[in-house]
Amino acid sequence: MKEFDYVITDELGLHARPAGQLVKAASACPCAVRLTANGQTVDAKRVMGVMRLAVKKGGTLTVTCEGEGEEAAAETLRAFLTANL
Repeated sequence: MKEFDYVITDELGLHARPAGQLVKAASACPCAVRLTANGQTVDAKRVMGVMRLAVKKGGTLTVTCEGEGEEAAAETLRAFLTANL
């Protein structure tokens, strides 16, 4: 299992457009990907769950990758978050 925290820096927080892109990036990973924020954990491959987290600027998002290709998935998602959120 690979896990990392990311602090949202986007002024609008985790809103619709980057949430959809994040789901697309997570869906390309063969392993299970979960996001945790505000006391909730959701499947990162489901857009409604990701939107439900409602992470604001300055909020911490914990990304957990577990299974086949977890290290590559964690690196890919870290790069996505850094570039987009």
